[in-house]
Amino acid sequence: MHDAGFHSWEDAVRWLMRQPDKQQLVRECYYDVPRELAAKRYRESEEWQAIRKLLPRPPGRALDVGAGHGMTTMALAHDGWQVTALEPDGSSLVGTGAIQKLARSASVRVRVVQGTAEAMPFADACFDLVFARQAMHHAADLSRFCQQIHRVLKPGGAFVAVRDHVVSNARQLSRFLKQHPLHALYGGEMAYPLSTYRHALHSAGFQIARVIRPLVSPVNAAPNTERVLLERARTWLASYPFGRLPARMLHPAMFHLMFRLAAHVDRRPGRLYSFVAIRPE
Repeated sequence: MHDAGFHSWEDAVRWLMRQPDKQQLVRECYYDVPRELAAKRYRESEEWQAIRKLLPRPPGRALDVGAGHGMTTMALAHDGWQVTALEPDGSSLVGTGAIQKLARSASVRVRVVQGTAEAMPFADACFDLVFARQAMHHAADLSRFCQQIHRVLKPGGAFVAVRDHVVSNARQLSRFLKQHPLHALYGGEMAYPLSTYRHALHSAGFQIARVIRPLVSPVNAAPNTERVLLERARTWLASYPFGRLPARMLHPAMFHLMFRLAAHVDRRPGRLYSFVAIRPE
């Protein structure tokens, strides 16, 4: 745990990987080995298939911000993007070393740079896409983070940020951090009100093209798949008196409508949102 004295995220993940009772969490975070199979599983996931529909076409130059150990970097590269991975951690397990190792083993050419989004070592207007999976809420300075992304994007380029934690207030933030299974290991998690993300994007000069609420897309639902969520909904309905027949009658179209309605009233601490923002021409 965080109080147990982990001095780096690499140490925390290495400990996590050794715990027999944490293997499902390890798999959900794509820390399982061999990493080549984890990367393949990610790019074949419902989450990535949904993300692909958010990305501009045709593929061009992409920057993967907060690239971690390379899952999204590899998925972008396999889809034909010329990828630069930017990651502050230099370790061989969870940082730039892990990305380089994974790229070599898969014979995929990517550029790997150690650094932060707030101080990007890139020229102005040089990327067609900036992608960030679970990275925006980790920003040390959210406004600066968005300003730098806007700077390195070409006019008309897209910033796609997925799976960022949202809270309603400071009390929810405290609850979220206490219950987050990875924050307890080393710290580093954060969440903001939806209005804070919107303000940071608008202030940087972006036009927000799409805000994806929790529950309505596999992007935010992962690691749960649509099939798993449908079965859970049926189980929940069947638990009520006279609920078995409605549970059997619940089909995917009704399920989608139910979750879209629920998304409008979802107030869970740390609920996941995704954003598509455009740098204007």
